Amino acid sequence: QVQLVESGGGLVQPGGSLRLSCAVSGSIVGIYVMGWYRQAPGKEREWVATITDTGITDYANSVKGRFAISSDNARNTVILQMNSLKPEDTAVYYCRLLKPTRPPVTYWGQGTQVTVSS
Repeated sequence: QVQLVESGGGLVQPGGSLRLSCAVSGSIVGIYVMGWYRQAPGKEREWVATITDTGITDYANSVKGRFAISSDNARNTVILQMNSLKPEDTAVYYCRLLKPTRPPVTYWGQGTQVTVSS
């Protein structure tokens, strides 16, 4: 059984940085896509960034140039480095693993709170 555990959230001032980690336990075989999503109070969950098993990355326009997603395959960890944080980045951040099988299989972490405030 695959489990995802996020860590690294907290309170940071505008312009600051945070580094989120997603530890993946269990066996992952074949093609997969790892992603970060976020959900602010009263809003729907939105996509932030993804990285494939081959290292291809993609970002939402709202975070492009400020956030960077990477993976440490040896440690089964996905990192989201967040720089130049803004108050509108405040949200619960979730890690997701997608196996593009038929049907697709998705795993979610429990989320970690990020608050950007002075």
